[in-house]
Amino acid sequence: MNRDVIIACDFATPEATLEFLDKFKDEKPFIKIGMELFYAGGPDIVRELRKRGHKIFLDLKLHDIPNTVKKAMKVLSRLDVDMVNVHAAGTIEMMRAALEGLKEGREDGTRPLIIAVTQLTSTSEEALHKQLLIDASVNDTIAQYARNAKEAGLDGVVCSPLEAGLVKEACGSEFMAVTPGIRYPDAAKDDQSRITSPAKAREIGSDFIVVGRPITAAPDPVAAYRRCCADFIGE
Repeated sequence: MNRDVIIACDFATPEATLEFLDKFKDEKPFIKIGMELFYAGGPDIVRELRKRGHKIFLDLKLHDIPNTVKKAMKVLSRLDVDMVNVHAAGTIEMMRAALEGLKEGREDGTRPLIIAVTQLTSTSEEALHKQLLIDASVNDTIAQYARNAKEAGLDGVVCSPLEAGLVKEACGSEFMAVTPGIRYPDAAKDDQSRITSPAKAREIGSDFIVVGRPITAAPDPVAAYRRCCADFIGE
């Protein structure tokens, strides 16, 4: 599996997204389309970015009853994206249904990678206990959710880079760890609470890092992207 940097294109409009990506003359970055952009641009923005040659992580974090998730994934699979996700809290049954939907979506037998969100990188230990009423630690919760995702047949999980090694230990080296929460020491944390740098994420065991504002809000986004690639991939 090749490591890669995924740019989180969390823009409010398709026009802003295309304007941003036009800055990249020599690269076709792997990009993440999240809720904000998908709700603004719908399937058309996915199709446009695929046409332009970008790999796409469609980050919609499905979490519903198994039958609904299965039907939704069947539709999303047809958009020819490369990666999708669900919330691991939806149970093993729901995750299995999501995988079934992806397999049914394409006539050629291919499917996107599917990963499960363990805990959001904005969730602190205190919030886990006091607000979500989960008595286990963040690490124990993430490890169990990862094991559930593996049992369901998923390809990996989304976790903070600080837990990538924990996921590999619980589920094996081939089980993917896709990690947001990437910041440089000289940058603001924003709303992330469990973060680290690209180089450290590589060292810990991340397979993909998802980087948003450190690239999209940088004075020179292309240079910022190349810096992340150099530190994480070694290019």
